[in-house]
Amino acid sequence: MGGDSTLITTRRSLHAVGELVLAGPQHAQTGEISLRALPGGFGTTHTPDLRVDGTDVVGPEATVGITGLTPAALGRALGVEARGLADLYPDGSGVGLDDVLEVDPDAAAVVAAAFADGDAALRALAPDQTPILWPEHFDIGISVGEVNYGVSAGDTYLAVPYAYVGPWSPPAEDDYWNAPFGRAVPVSDIDDLAAFFAEGRDRAG
Repeated sequence: MGGDSTLITTRRSLHAVGELVLAGPQHAQTGEISLRALPGGFGTTHTPDLRVDGTDVVGPEATVGITGLTPAALGRALGVEARGLADLYPDGSGVGLDDVLEVDPDAAAVVAAAFADGDAALRALAPDQTPILWPEHFDIGISVGEVNYGVSAGDTYLAVPYAYVGPWSPPAEDDYWNAPFGRAVPVSDIDDLAAFFAEGRDRAG
């Protein structure tokens, strides 16, 4: 895969696509920003019907490769207007509408697998909940009993995809609670994501 730098570049580009090309136009049409995990990637939950599949974005009229395009150009090729969500939250991908995107297929598969595995584990933890992939931090998660559970594609805290348990009132850091917001462990280090979330639930009380 070319090391973590390739994963970081790919994750950042996919985050930008999710935020600017999928969630932005969806919010303009419906007021909703929620995304969802799908086989091979992720997609919108409302209109327009757009999804990332590997290194492509698939829309009703076209399938367009991401690499080499900007979010603005990608949106035009799909028949939507890419737009940011800075009016809703201060963070985000940090990618501009005219920044060139680059997605490595192996790295994209790592991100897609993390979201798919996270979605399945979260549904096992709380069958009555629907996991949401949020475009702000590019993580899929749920909240149960004032505890956040989820899988992030990676960020400034951990560069690789990781699972987290985050009580709304974070406990003091110790051997288990290893992050300022709770617990975070790379997905690659976890044998059973559902068990990871269940243990976090039990420890959070």
